[in-house]
Amino acid sequence: MHPTTASFLGGLRKYKIVLLGEGGVGKSALTMQFVSHCFLDYHDPTIDGESGLLDILDTAGQQEFTAMREQYMRSGEGFVIMYSITDRQSFREVSQAKKQIERLRRSEDIPMVLVANKTDLESKREVTTEEGQALAQEFDCPFFETSAALRQFVDDVFHSLIRQIRRKERMGLKSTQKDKKLRNRVGTIVQSIFRRTKTRL
Repeated sequence: MHPTTASFLGGLRKYKIVLLGEGGVGKSALTMQFVSHCFLDYHDPTIDGESGLLDILDTAGQQEFTAMREQYMRSGEGFVIMYSITDRQSFREVSQAKKQIERLRRSEDIPMVLVANKTDLESKREVTTEEGQALAQEFDCPFFETSAALRQFVDDVFHSLIRQIRRKERMGLKSTQKDKKLRNRVGTIVQSIFRRTKTRL
């Protein structure tokens, strides 16, 4: 497994988000819509409205950028996997992208969101909503149908992913604290046994 280390800038937590998907599905458009309308203030009641900065890596869909895309996959903390509802091939490639992430990270516990873009082109739809929902259920991740052109559900995608990352961090912190308590307890027991043994001698 390749763990990622939390980074900060100006006292704010910086999240490394990676967008994956075939060329032409609207990754850049989705990113631009979010960035142009966002003031980097993510209100999350579960963690007292913590603010954060997003480092969004918009990967190229072309084959010649595979090495760069893999590097992003290794460093990313959360992933937006996209396809276009007007392009069935882009939908087929989604599963491959997820497998590649898991192979590079050697883990299945990775924050991600499945996004079906271009709902403004409903008349050209090739992938049904139900198909997307079924795949998201298989991935065990949130699913959103978006329109970057109309700015529909764009914020929801990124906010959902940030909440997943924060939730994973909290769980990891609790696990670390639990392991530390266990080690301290074992150390205390060993010292106690050693003292009793020394006394008997």
